[in-house]
Amino acid sequence: MEIIDSHCHLDFPVLQSQLADVLLRAKSAGVNCFVVPGVNHANWARVLELSRQHINIYAALGVHPCFLDTDSESSLVELTDYFAKNADDIVAVGEIGLDLYESDKDSVRQLSILNRQLQLAADFNKPVILHVRKAHDLMLKQLRRIKLERGGVVHAFSGSLQQAEEYIKLGFKLGVGGSITYERAKKLRRTFAQLPLASLVLETDSPDMPLCGYQGEINYPERAALVAASLADLRNISLAEVAEITSENSQAIFNI
Repeated sequence: MEIIDSHCHLDFPVLQSQLADVLLRAKSAGVNCFVVPGVNHANWARVLELSRQHINIYAALGVHPCFLDTDSESSLVELTDYFAKNADDIVAVGEIGLDLYESDKDSVRQLSILNRQLQLAADFNKPVILHVRKAHDLMLKQLRRIKLERGGVVHAFSGSLQQAEEYIKLGFKLGVGGSITYERAKKLRRTFAQLPLASLVLETDSPDMPLCGYQGEINYPERAALVAASLADLRNISLAEVAEITSENSQAIFNI
């Protein structure tokens, strides 16, 4: 059984400082492949280097909406240069998106940065990894305007069934993470029980988004196996089927 963690931040210091052990424990749990998204220019080189050091780690690079800074405009120029020089080593543009969870967020600036990165993905024929909070309808509007041939993944999807279906129509997979392990997440759990398994990928977002029972702790990629088990239970299918199909989905979207 092979499980792919389609979204984990192995370059973050808390994980990179113990990376050998993190990868060993993940392998023991059946988690053998990792997609690591960059969040801004400060960590792109580190993410890219990790992917070159480990055959089972794949790099994505982008400007995350929560990591915008005063240099974000120049960062987009730098990001384009990264893709121009390293396109074969980068599997996606991400983590990019819209985060309107707090009312004072600069939605106009976020939209500008997002759309330029969506165009970058179109120019280089790459999928995208999307971070979306309180902005699914607005995101869908952008995706209908800038159509991406290879789609991408909506990371940590938490929208409605109808929104999920709209993303799927546009060629996107939906990221299933630790949130489904919480019994109180009834609506989300129902949504993931109803969606086609062919449209789902597994993720942990480690070191963040701890699973139920691990609140307040560092999250690790090995727990993608627990997410898989929870999804299998929700859908009343085997763990092996979840592992096989979600891994095939990740492989297809990222060409890995």
